[in-house]
Amino acid sequence: MCLSVSAGLWLCAVSLSTLAGLLGCPGILKLQCTSVAITGGGLGQLGGLVSKDENKDAPAGAGLLRSSGIVGVMTMLSRVLGLIRDVVFARFIGAEAGADAFFVAFKIPNFLRRLFAEGAFAQAFVPVLSEYRTQGSVAAVRGLIDRVAGCLGVTLIFITAIAVLGAPVLTMVFAPGFVDDPVRFPLAAGMIRITFPYLLLISMTGLAGAILNSYDRFVIPAATPVLLNVVLISSALLAAPYFDPPVMALAWGVLAAGVVQLLFQLPFLWRLGLMPTPKVDWRDDGVKRVLALMAPAIFGVSVSQINLLLDTVLASFLPTGSVSWLYYSDRLAELPLGVFAIAIATVILPGLSRQHASDDPERFSTTLDWAVTMVMIVALPAALALIILAEPILMTLFQYGKTTASDVAMSSLSLRAYALGLLAFMLIKVLAPGFYARQDMKTPVKIGVIAMVSNMVLNLLFVAPLYFIWNIGHVGLALATSASAFINAGLLWRGLRRAGIYRAKAGWGRKLLAMLVANTAMAAALVVGLGAIDGWQEWLWWQRAGHLAVLCLAGALVYGVALLAGGIRWRDFKAGF
Repeated sequence: MCLSVSAGLWLCAVSLSTLAGLLGCPGILKLQCTSVAITGGGLGQLGGLVSKDENKDAPAGAGLLRSSGIVGVMTMLSRVLGLIRDVVFARFIGAEAGADAFFVAFKIPNFLRRLFAEGAFAQAFVPVLSEYRTQGSVAAVRGLIDRVAGCLGVTLIFITAIAVLGAPVLTMVFAPGFVDDPVRFPLAAGMIRITFPYLLLISMTGLAGAILNSYDRFVIPAATPVLLNVVLISSALLAAPYFDPPVMALAWGVLAAGVVQLLFQLPFLWRLGLMPTPKVDWRDDGVKRVLALMAPAIFGVSVSQINLLLDTVLASFLPTGSVSWLYYSDRLAELPLGVFAIAIATVILPGLSRQHASDDPERFSTTLDWAVTMVMIVALPAALALIILAEPILMTLFQYGKTTASDVAMSSLSLRAYALGLLAFMLIKVLAPGFYARQDMKTPVKIGVIAMVSNMVLNLLFVAPLYFIWNIGHVGLALATSASAFINAGLLWRGLRRAGIYRAKAGWGRKLLAMLVANTAMAAALVVGLGAIDGWQEWLWWQRAGHLAVLCLAGALVYGVALLAGGIRWRDFKAGF
């Protein structure tokens, strides 16, 4: 109960804008799923709560809001369980050498999960599949799926085999600071051998999810990550005592979760009549197009994640605990990113692809404008909440067992640094589909190169002085990542504007003024409230949770009232402003 309540309170902190929206709309999400059963036709219903026919004639904002809401709810559940998972990790493994080794081994497949399940594979595959659906036959669609599955599977089996054999080399690449460590290096290499096959499993899961999303079956792909967290929590609580060292149980949990996630999606593909029969044909035109789009998409849409991996490499040279401090703060900053930005990006990509194929630039631009507005409504208050409430949130969630007050203090600094870039992280997720839906890979790749180089230069500028003067080098890594994300987002926005792809709708001045006033009022309320409360270190978890809940609810109330006073109503969200 402690874990779930704490995670729920954190969700409150980063979802202030959503809670504020409830003030004007008691029926925020009409999911229409109260009668769904996982039997017979129920599989089809659950897999397709939002169908293309249902949304075909709906206003852009209303249909997108409903679909984003469904994906957001499922993603929210996954992220809350992810936080519970991290609380369990913090309690049992803390920030010791074994924890650093596991987080390096886990970050590699987790990074690949973001690439395939939430990023580049879908960006490359969905536009091609949508074109086949629009212009081709059912047989052509099935043929594309079969050949993509076969070629992808063969490639990943080969890569996985090489990686398992070369695990020590991977450890040296991703954590060179571990090379001379007699504990962390062999432990990380051993766990990478176990976790890396997750790449094959999660990539095939990503293929299945992309197919389901293309047919507007958003729920199942969004729910699949829940299984990863359930398996990892079970591994930590139930299996760890039987392993030596206990942290090895978590590595095996990652592999088991990959199997469970893939098996979960297959029945829903079967219901659509699209269960892949893998065939290897590298000469197939569809396969060539997907591969051609996928290579730059992996880089272009996932630069922020690549930057995080580079941060891990540099953090391995910093004092013990730095990798873990960055991990915990990154996880918290990513909750609003996953719940809102990725949900919106997942929903708009199929629509943008169809609008481009139908030569409807006006609706294309309107969809992007709606997505940018929704991101700003959510990202700004979430970032402020993270900055102001960093210590209370971290204490409530993680300061138990082996996680010390010093760990919380260090994590809070990097959390604030990541929070500064939250708006940029979220904008990248919704702006990139504007290029990928048009099968334009060159522009995001060029921007990605600029952002990556900027990140490395900023790392050198920030890390050294912060480390040698204040011994907080890990904060420099987080600051550099946030700054490079703004460079990335700014260049994406400029590219869309210059090409005439995105044209902001009228009324942005009013919206920005309302957001400024609402966020200022919320920040003032949180600062005053936090200043009036003392004793976080001495309190038990339920005392921390109670006071944090009061702060969150007060901030949500102030933010919602201020938005209403600024003229923003719930109907605006459904109408696309």
